[in-house]
Amino acid sequence: MRELYEKMINEAMAAQRADVETVKAKRGQKFTLEDTKPYVDVVRKMTAIGDQSQAVIDLHINSVVSHYEVLRSLTKTVRPEDDPFVEHYQTPVVLEVLKDQDDAFAKSVETFTKAIADAEARIGLEAVRHYGGFYGPTCVVDFALIPGSTSNVVNRVLQKTDIPIEHKRTILAAKSWAMNTSYGFGDAFAHALEEGATPTEATAKEIETMQRIYLEPVEAQAELMDAAGMTSFDPQKYMSEYRRRMEGTVRAAIDDGVHYGNILTVPAYSVGDISHHIAQTTFNMCKDDVVMAVIEAVTGVMEATLKNSLDAYGSYWDVLSLATGSSAAATEYILELDAFNAPMVVDLLTKRFHNYVQYYPARGAAAELHNCDFMDMIYRGWKLLDKARRNRNGADQPLTPTVGKYPVDLTPIHRNEVLMNPQWYAYPACAISVRFSALMRLADYPCLLTSEPVTATMMTNIIALEKEKPAAPARACKNCATACLVDQRQHYCQWKEAV
Repeated sequence: MRELYEKMINEAMAAQRADVETVKAKRGQKFTLEDTKPYVDVVRKMTAIGDQSQAVIDLHINSVVSHYEVLRSLTKTVRPEDDPFVEHYQTPVVLEVLKDQDDAFAKSVETFTKAIADAEARIGLEAVRHYGGFYGPTCVVDFALIPGSTSNVVNRVLQKTDIPIEHKRTILAAKSWAMNTSYGFGDAFAHALEEGATPTEATAKEIETMQRIYLEPVEAQAELMDAAGMTSFDPQKYMSEYRRRMEGTVRAAIDDGVHYGNILTVPAYSVGDISHHIAQTTFNMCKDDVVMAVIEAVTGVMEATLKNSLDAYGSYWDVLSLATGSSAAATEYILELDAFNAPMVVDLLTKRFHNYVQYYPARGAAAELHNCDFMDMIYRGWKLLDKARRNRNGADQPLTPTVGKYPVDLTPIHRNEVLMNPQWYAYPACAISVRFSALMRLADYPCLLTSEPVTATMMTNIIALEKEKPAAPARACKNCATACLVDQRQHYCQWKEAV
């Protein structure tokens, strides 16, 4: 198994390093699609070993390569306003391929959309709660079944839909790690209500939109992009060419017995680095030396920690857990260098959310999405550091948190010259919030801290070993930071009732 663990780490960190090194070299410059080539080159080198399914690895590789080459044929760059959507064109295409290949599955999708209409009361209730901020800060496209998320609502409808269980799980996966269009639940309702519709009319609009993204996902995504003012390229041309390039890979995965939910999931989460994590927005954000230093230091902690335990892992899930746990501990540790901590920040951002709802009642459905990711990450890191401090009991020795039995190596933070010299970036005698302010920038965009390229690459490796079991959504309690510290919404979660 050591060979597998080493491969997982090497592939994941190569993806992360491709992003970080490109961003550092290009920050402050104008983004072009050619800037993403280092990431594509890393992905091309991914392999299947042992019992891993080559068909799953091919879904990842071919999706990234197809995404890159199709975008290059359509545009030279992507506007900042358009880069969040680049991960949302793949699932609609793959969903339509699956429906075309399997009439029974297509029929199940139709049955599900009828069930959405039958669930008018539930759709209306959840839309009202989302609009009013009832659940507190929530990730509408969360990879789990948290309150207020699209997958939570979809799961509730599926529980009362009479279709095969594996079809239910596929439909659920399509709007979690897979990203079936850019739509987030509640958006149509909120805008209809703000434009003068009655609650009944707004609920009807919500139902219509939810049905459309499953019945005609490609057309729905194109319409959503028109409504959003996406101008960087033609989404219809992208999806048509992406389908031409990917259809054979999808059919091969079907023939290999890969669960439909995984066939939907892998192609979508693998492409985000091209024109999203490596993009103009990231180049702009990382002009700030301290923001760049935070990303570099957390990456260093992750890599050192993963490699230090190479001979100790008990399973491939441990590798993934340590990757995300070490980055959480590292980010929280940087926060604490300025004498802040997760409970303070979760309280601040949760209070801000409730005020934000009042300022912007028709806020974008994804507005607080990454704030939630950030809060969940630092809350996990805070628990790891708190436990380590208690165990140290005041002893004069380095703080070494552990994820399970695996130690986290925080030394790359102390070796980072920028992070250790905040006085270079503020009035020197008062430079006590420099690192905190950089982290607040990253609270809106923590993708390279959590880290998405690392988790995407590792999850593909894991799915390649468990191809018949749908990996998405996560069927576990996320220990949501705001739910654990501020908003008591736990009994609205669906993770124990996942189909």
